[in-house]
Amino acid sequence: MEHRLEEAPIGIITVREGTVQACNERAADILATDTPAGDPIVDVFPRSVEGSISPAFDGSSVSNSSFEEYYPTVDQWLSVSVVPGDDAATVYVSDVTEQKNRERTIERLRAESERATVVDRLIADVLQGLIGATSRGAITETIRERLGTSDQYRFAWTGEHVADGDELLVGGVAGEPGETFPAIREAIEQGAAIPERRAVERQQPELIHSVSEDERVPEPLRVAGFADGVQSVLALPLVYGSSVYGVVGVYAEMETAFSDHVRSSFETLGELAGFAINATQNRKLLFADTVTEVTFELASNSPLVRVSDTCSAALTLDGTVAPDEDGLTCFFTVSGADAKTVVETVDAVPTTRDGQIVRREDEEHGRVEVTLDDTVPLVSAVNRGATVRTATFDDGDGQLVVELSPDADVRRLAGALGDDGPATVLARQDRTQSPTTKREFQNELDERLTDRQATALRTAYLADYFRSPRGNTAEEVASSLGITGSTLLHHLRASQRKLLGAFYDEHGNTGL
Repeated sequence: MEHRLEEAPIGIITVREGTVQACNERAADILATDTPAGDPIVDVFPRSVEGSISPAFDGSSVSNSSFEEYYPTVDQWLSVSVVPGDDAATVYVSDVTEQKNRERTIERLRAESERATVVDRLIADVLQGLIGATSRGAITETIRERLGTSDQYRFAWTGEHVADGDELLVGGVAGEPGETFPAIREAIEQGAAIPERRAVERQQPELIHSVSEDERVPEPLRVAGFADGVQSVLALPLVYGSSVYGVVGVYAEMETAFSDHVRSSFETLGELAGFAINATQNRKLLFADTVTEVTFELASNSPLVRVSDTCSAALTLDGTVAPDEDGLTCFFTVSGADAKTVVETVDAVPTTRDGQIVRREDEEHGRVEVTLDDTVPLVSAVNRGATVRTATFDDGDGQLVVELSPDADVRRLAGALGDDGPATVLARQDRTQSPTTKREFQNELDERLTDRQATALRTAYLADYFRSPRGNTAEEVASSLGITGSTLLHHLRASQRKLLGAFYDEHGNTGL
């Protein structure tokens, strides 16, 4: 072989009558062979699915051909060109594995991007449907129908979480469930650890890439999934605060159906659906003519019960600030103990924190501010749509009085508030509530204030910022909110002006 061909950057092989006459070093490296001269050309090339090299040398003459093939034995993509000549044919071969991998990566990313865009539109459609939903059933039905009947997924089913029994109740299924959904239902009845149950227990989405191969999936479900061609599942809990209202199981026919971006979008859907369910419960309570008032006895699983016992104190809830991701900020009147002792005790309890004295009237009376984690029974009641009327914790005894909508599940709430069993119901009564000017006025005020203004104003009020002398300075109130003093004063001035405007509008005087 000529020197210039021997030094060529691509593989070059000369073939006469189907037998290799010579090949350069590059060709030998690509084909992983030492001395191919004298061997049949079809034996020099590794085996491939298509076997395209063989037809080029079949027959009496060599065919002019070019092709790219994957050769699994050497894990390479090769580009091959066969050029006939008068005396011998020349085979040019190049390793294009890296190029093919780049192309496949680009194609995979393009497909994932297109799928993510479609899923984002689908989820936006689901969220649009949630706007008009007026109940938990309507919300979960909207989610499963939109997801289950889309061309992105095989089917979707929804389940309701029963807190006190840690059960899953099937709500419905949409799409083409095949044999997989009956296997899911049977696994639920047997208490098996299906992905949806783990998602509820962990309060986080659970992703299974290969249903038929993942040993965490019960065997009957793996077999049914394999038969139906179901590859992956994303189990999405519907969560608000510490409350898990239910779960959505979305099943797909591709292992790659749930990319990181898609999972993130679904997590947002789960959070917003949980918020929507909670909002429907609050809406029912707000507009109901009749409400159910329930008095619960709280046990030692409530940290406030333990604090009152440790300090031999009485704690009476004065008010709360709207819950956020950090918990619920509460203000308590302290009797029978020093407020400083109560704060020190609060800070020593894992689920209560950021205790501070609002005012200290004497050694046995004062007001304190406390932040409670989502696991605290008082916060659980708020997160489940209850309106807290009173909460008292006196020397190791606790009572919580809440208002619920008439169709609320008191048993479920008791289960969430209890420890080893449901919290004891001390009293329950239904009573009619009449719309009052005060309620309408308060609703009008809530509509006028932004969330930040409302939070700043309520926190300052409960922290005795408006008392004389002040219980907390502007800097102290701002610090508890994580903002600057100037920002706090800006929110207070804006909210006070809106409140005064609403007050004078209500009384027929708009001359501000």
